[in-house]
Amino acid sequence: MNEPAGSSLGKDAWMRLRANRMAMISLFLFLIILLFSLLGPLFSKYRYDEQDLEKVFLAPGAEHWFGTDNLGRDLFARTSHGGRISLAVGILATFVSLVIGVTYGMVSGYNGGKIDAFLMRIVDILYSLPFTIFVILLMVMFGRNFLLLFLAIGAVEWLTMARITRAQTISLKRAEFVLAAHALGYSHTRILFHHILPNLLGPIIVYATLTVPAVMLLEAVLSFLGLGVQAPMSSWGSLIKEGAEKMDAAPWLLSFPGLFFCISLFSLNFIGDGLRDALDPKSSKD
Repeated sequence: MNEPAGSSLGKDAWMRLRANRMAMISLFLFLIILLFSLLGPLFSKYRYDEQDLEKVFLAPGAEHWFGTDNLGRDLFARTSHGGRISLAVGILATFVSLVIGVTYGMVSGYNGGKIDAFLMRIVDILYSLPFTIFVILLMVMFGRNFLLLFLAIGAVEWLTMARITRAQTISLKRAEFVLAAHALGYSHTRILFHHILPNLLGPIIVYATLTVPAVMLLEAVLSFLGLGVQAPMSSWGSLIKEGAEKMDAAPWLLSFPGLFFCISLFSLNFIGDGLRDALDPKSSKD
């Protein structure tokens, strides 16, 4: 007699995610945007910083698919290159925030007592500071460049992750498998990173998918203030800023980067909601 095929948490989560139509459509759209950002420059005859003053403000057409800007630069190439920068800032800054927040939250929740109270008071103080102003101060003090941009954003986006990780760690450190690890004489570091951390991957993944669009939005705000990616490089935020200034003369300068930016934000948010329901079925209202 054949036994029924076994299942796993990962397989069950994937099946629930596949059943979420909006999440799968969003995943498909995001993959298209990702491919456009990575492979788009290969299909363009122009570099993102190539200027041609004889082709200023050309409308979208066969030669320049997305049109050109006030310096005759091809908007298709700049939008594709800008996607690379915006997505890189979102992903790298999120990674920085996760490394800081997860480590901080696990240490705080696992130790408890005065250490936990002290570390959480620091988080409360940082929460009271306006994030955007804090990032602006970091950019002004240490200079403006691409690497500093995602480090500065990541350094202020870890607070919520620290609180989430702390709460989960407090509940997990009383679990039987953690008590068994203590009884076997395992070190605190091994218990944290080999026993507790794997059980935090669900909330971490969900929070990461929701943090990437928040970081991209913050980068766009910084670009509007002139503190984002510096010319001749471009990001969707800087392109939207340039397009908003010249919207009357050339509306396509705002339309194309704005469209890609909005689709990315909506897609990542729906993917995050889908992952939340897939990894934690109790949170679903269905």
